Amino acid sequence: MRIIILSGLSGSGKSVALHMLEDLGFYCIDNIPAALLKPFVSYTVRSPEATYERTAIGLDARNTAAEVASVPQLIDELRRSGLQCEVVFLVAAEDELLRRFAETRRKHPMSRSGIGLREAMALERELLEPIASVADLLIDTSRLSVHSLRDIIHKRVEQRSAGRLSITFESFGFKRGIPADADFVFDARALPNPYWEPGLRNLTGRDTEVIRFLETHTNVAALIADIARFVRGRVPEYQASNRGYLTVAVGCTGGQHRSVYIVDRLAEIFAAESAQVMARHSGLPGAKLFKPARTASGTS
Repeated sequence: MRIIILSGLSGSGKSVALHMLEDLGFYCIDNIPAALLKPFVSYTVRSPEATYERTAIGLDARNTAAEVASVPQLIDELRRSGLQCEVVFLVAAEDELLRRFAETRRKHPMSRSGIGLREAMALERELLEPIASVADLLIDTSRLSVHSLRDIIHKRVEQRSAGRLSITFESFGFKRGIPADADFVFDARALPNPYWEPGLRNLTGRDTEVIRFLETHTNVAALIADIARFVRGRVPEYQASNRGYLTVAVGCTGGQHRSVYIVDRLAEIFAAESAQVMARHSGLPGAKLFKPARTASGTS
């Protein structure tokens, strides 16, 4: 049996993620009181119905602090009992959440008399911290479209094989901020920048001309090798601690050239060693997930 506990900040896309899991065949239940989580799981485990073999449970801020605080211990109990239990937590930048609430005009669940939206959001972050701290997968939806979020849920969560570590390499631009969902962050801004080369400025790290430019610099290859060596050393640690997901972010100034190229190369390297490898480019249009595909000279 596989159980996914889905939580996150209000406005971060929990409903979209849960609906995607439902579309993928999960039995989904939302807004369940945390106090009822254990009896509900017990019921599904005992049930002979195949309906509950893959279950997703939504938890949000409409719980007491004591109820939320009990969730990590329950998750540990479920895992020790042999159940495949994963926690997915969604976050987004404060300014983006403010924009989304302004557009939808929804009331924040923590809002009440005398409390503004920013304060309500801060209270929610504090309340849900016990769940966020044990999350197997943290997803920052700040720059994700609805379609991109659905794509991530499909490719990272639904398609993850039991016992296999899902690794995502993510490129980003420091000028837009560091992704909140990264486990490790590497800086590529010291490398030669194609942005300053005539004819390369409007291209990306996936274009042949940019790839050729970066391949002429030995320090680019050296950084890729260093990152690969570091990540390869962490994989056994994550597997030993039963972690299901690892997100490695590589940033350059704009997230268009150097970091994109490096992430694609890293995804290629690790795809040869693991079936659960994805590359994501947050600075490119659509911010979609890409399956590793060689784009260097002499490849497709």
